[in-house]
This record gives sequence, C-alpha cells and structure tokens, in this order.
Amino acid sequence: MDAIEAIKTRRSVRKYIDKEVPKELLETIVDCGRLSATARNEQPWEFIVVVDKELKKRIAEQTDHGKFISEAGACIVVVCKDTKYYLEDGCAATQNILVSAHALGLGSCWIAGDKKPYCSSLLKLLNVPASFRLVSLIAIGYPASIPSPQKRSLSEVLHWNLFNYD
Repeated sequence: MDAIEAIKTRRSVRKYIDKEVPKELLETIVDCGRLSATARNEQPWEFIVVVDKELKKRIAEQTDHGKFISEAGACIVVVCKDTKYYLEDGCAATQNILVSAHALGLGSCWIAGDKKPYCSSLLKLLNVPASFRLVSLIAIGYPASIPSPQKRSLSEVLHWNLFNYD
C-alpha cells in the first residue's frame, strides 16, 4: 500500500480479534513514529509498547474513551519530554504510527492523552519520569471490523488564499 492510499483509507478501529501482533511489526510501526517531523529536531518522544494483557486492562480502565485498549493486540503509549513543542511532535509521531499500522494491515485508534485527568496516574503506572507528558495512547491490533464514517468533502474544507464563509 502506498502512502497516499494508506492516508486516504485509514480509519479508527475500536474492535479487534484476539490475535497477537508480531514484535517485528510493532517495531516497524514505532520506527515510523520516531522518524516523524519534529520541531527543532528535538525528537522529545519515547514509545512504550504494552502487550501484557493485565497492563492493557489497567490502562483501559483508567481512560474515559479507550476501554477497547484491553482487546487490542498492543497499546503504544507516546510520551514526550516537556519541551516547547512536545504536543506537536508527539502528535506527528502518533499520526505516523496510525498510518504505518494501517499500511501493515493492522487497525488502530488514537486515544487522547494530553490534558486528560488520567495522565498522571497512567504515567506512574508505566514508570514514566515526571519530566514527560502523555501525548497519546494508540490501540493496535487485527481489526474485527473497519468502520466507514462519513468524511467532509474536500470542497467543504479547502479554501484558497483566504477563509471563505459560505
């Protein structure tokens, strides 16, 4: 699958079959995350790949919209050093992870991390130093189903030169 097709066909998957994701695929996915764009080349990110079923369950229980993490083959936790652009850098890495997972035939879903009430408890659970910020949790696995939500058309979101009010 080429990059354009992966970007255009990727969807958020919240239902997974019970199948282990090979370590090699997870390493490739994280490698794509670490190669993402970064402000001032700071590369503030670290990636925690959680495959332990009990730990995934404990993570899922703490989230408000990520209960399905416990059913995914893995959860990739993106944390960043608390730099000026940690959120932008971590989000760029997260997007690369989502697209690369899809390109490899896996489903994924981004669960918010930054500014959520569970940030500090999850960081503590995962033994992350206090100098890091939780950017995202990403459920990854083999999809049980792939949703097809409506997306706004290009003509609805594209403006040339100035924002056009309609």
